[in-house]
Amino acid sequence: MTPAPKTIQIYLPGGDPRGIRVAEVTTRIVQVIEVPRSLLPTFLAMPESTQVAVYFLVSESDDGTERRVYVGQSGDLPTRLKDHNKAKPFWQRVLVMVSRTHNLTQTHALFLEWHSLQAIRAAGRFTDENGNGGSRPHTPPPMEADCLEMFDTGRTLLATLGFSLFDPVASAGEAGQAPEVFVCEASGAKGRGQYTEEGFVVLQGSVGRLQSVPSIQGTSDDNFRQRLLEQGVMRAEGDTVVFQSDHLFRSPSMAAVALLGRTANGWLEWKTPEGRTLDEVKRQVG
Repeated sequence: MTPAPKTIQIYLPGGDPRGIRVAEVTTRIVQVIEVPRSLLPTFLAMPESTQVAVYFLVSESDDGTERRVYVGQSGDLPTRLKDHNKAKPFWQRVLVMVSRTHNLTQTHALFLEWHSLQAIRAAGRFTDENGNGGSRPHTPPPMEADCLEMFDTGRTLLATLGFSLFDPVASAGEAGQAPEVFVCEASGAKGRGQYTEEGFVVLQGSVGRLQSVPSIQGTSDDNFRQRLLEQGVMRAEGDTVVFQSDHLFRSPSMAAVALLGRTANGWLEWKTPEGRTLDEVKRQVG
């Protein structure tokens, strides 16, 4: 199904696009407020912080290899976030979902917290810090319908702010069409991937070489590959590595380096099954 056009408003309370951002679909009641950790006191002085809310503590490593999230809900957001600020060192930003009309109840929030956590785990983009996901809370069907509509709006707003918590990294393709898959088969690798709006996705089961070539050993590229192994994105099997899940890289070249264990121009290494390079297919058009 093709997504419908939407108008989204982003308000900057402090005037700084790197600071607190408030996003909303202009015809919906849900708001998502993005708060850098350093500006938590500023947010807690805003009236929105006094509402019942669902929130997401998020972090991402500089090279994009590690993404972590904690999902919570509270009717006493200032106390809860102050506690997290003291006890949870990992997070960089908090994303707070509230209702513009103040009609989000604790029952709504409990269902949204549970449903969000299931969606995050199914998408596989972020590692959650919640531990036990808990059981599905009892929610009357009319209220559950409201919650699912709120969740859908929240999903759009989070993605607009740059946090696609609930969406799989690999594309399912347009209706009736298979997604376009590129292959990387140099240096003994047998990789498969997709070029997306966010970067390049190496698909689960792709195989690369275990040892980095001597020229990059000890460099940032080599350290990057080691982190992928340590975090379980890739698993060593003999003299190869195997991707354990679909994984999003910021560029085709980062994806190629992860597989090949050497410097690589991903625009040339990734090819269609017929042999056309990613560069030919995606950049040399028009």
